[in-house]
Amino acid sequence: MMNESRKKVLIVGAGEAGRMVADEIRSHPGLDAMVAGFLDDDPALSGEKIGEAIVLGNTAVLQDVVRNNGIGEIIIAVPTAPGKFVREMVRRCREAGVPYKIVPGVMEIIKGDVHIDQIREVRIDDLLGRETVSFDVDAARRHFAGKRVLVTGAGGSIGSELCRQIAEAGPEGLVLFGRGENSIFDIEEDLKAVDPDLDISMVIGNLTDAGKIERVLSEYSPHIVFHAAAHKHVHYMERDPSEAVTNNVKGSIGLIRACDRSGVERFVFISSDKAADPTGVMGATKRVIEIFLSEFEGADRCSYITVRFGNVIGSRGSVVPLFLRQIARGGPVTVSDAEATRFFMTVREAASLVIRSSIIGNGGEIFILDMGEPVNILEMARDIIMLTGHEPDAEIPIRITGLRDGEKLHEVLSSEKELLKPSEDDKIFSAIPSGKVPENITGKIDQLIEEAEKGDHDEVLLRLSAIIPGFSANKRPLS
Repeated sequence: MMNESRKKVLIVGAGEAGRMVADEIRSHPGLDAMVAGFLDDDPALSGEKIGEAIVLGNTAVLQDVVRNNGIGEIIIAVPTAPGKFVREMVRRCREAGVPYKIVPGVMEIIKGDVHIDQIREVRIDDLLGRETVSFDVDAARRHFAGKRVLVTGAGGSIGSELCRQIAEAGPEGLVLFGRGENSIFDIEEDLKAVDPDLDISMVIGNLTDAGKIERVLSEYSPHIVFHAAAHKHVHYMERDPSEAVTNNVKGSIGLIRACDRSGVERFVFISSDKAADPTGVMGATKRVIEIFLSEFEGADRCSYITVRFGNVIGSRGSVVPLFLRQIARGGPVTVSDAEATRFFMTVREAASLVIRSSIIGNGGEIFILDMGEPVNILEMARDIIMLTGHEPDAEIPIRITGLRDGEKLHEVLSSEKELLKPSEDDKIFSAIPSGKVPENITGKIDQLIEEAEKGDHDEVLLRLSAIIPGFSANKRPLS
């Protein structure tokens, strides 16, 4: 006979993961818990008995099931669920007033059974989309075997994660290039803690220092370069387009040309979704480099690959850590527009797909990462407030501030003039441009850089308009 004093657990998801959770609970009597039932949106499973419990209905009846069965905890066990599903389940659990947890992601399920100590609290990245891409270490080891790799912007969110995954693949050597000495120090310590024998070199320098770039490439002779360094804050670049061009365009082109002269075999440029039909200066600078690489005639030794993706959860300066800081202060949480949407992915998934792109690329491609469905920023703000244990509006106010200069209401990953085609990886697409590149593009870019070095903001905007069809120069930078 069942001990009815035990905590009653409701499992959302009657698939393999949910059944593993049920088995774990049954095999651990010390938990003093019992499985009261399952919920699943597959109508064919309704009423089915799984072990000692049955499927009580679909997820829409969660509150009724909780109330009628004295449920004490809910476990979300749908490891392939999109973020939208998880967000809805969290809302329903909170409305029902019941504690909730979640099972690991799909890759953990594939690697082994779910164990009770793996079931954890719901995290922000669960709300925004479940990570379903694993780092293919074996493929990366083959790719990086005997290769020296240089990463620019190595202390940044993407750059540092690239370094971690590249280090895991065992390259011949790894060079960390960046101008923030504290962030380079942090990633160096992380890498050495994992592998004290790893051959790593740290270089503090500015991307626009052409002499330094030449010396670094000469000294370390990297075979592969991942270029992640850039100014990325949209509204700052609107205020100073000359700096945006000097750093993001001049620095990148100087690096590309130096890599070509030094015999680099593979160059991977980290672009942005903001480069697709750009409305802001930052996105425009990224698009300029995409165009430059499409027309660059080097020595044919190097394969030039562009990878474009959107926002990375938790990256420095991104919206999620901003929301958390605002919540910690008691609010308000600021949202640009109630209708604004953005694409998100985890930093590990983004870096894994960048490395995968570098493996499958032949040169000349613009790869676009599959980032799932865009997320409404206002809904995300409400979800994060709830996840931190507060009530939106009642405890933590939300304030709509209006879009900042250069921001889009809805980001896109590809331009209207680009055709997407699948690659050999189902999480990566290739963008095929259909428009024509302006004549004498290299000369136009050189003129753009020249005006940027003079600090002539208005002329910089006009030059960007001449290079990027549709980009408007009818705005003046803020003083």
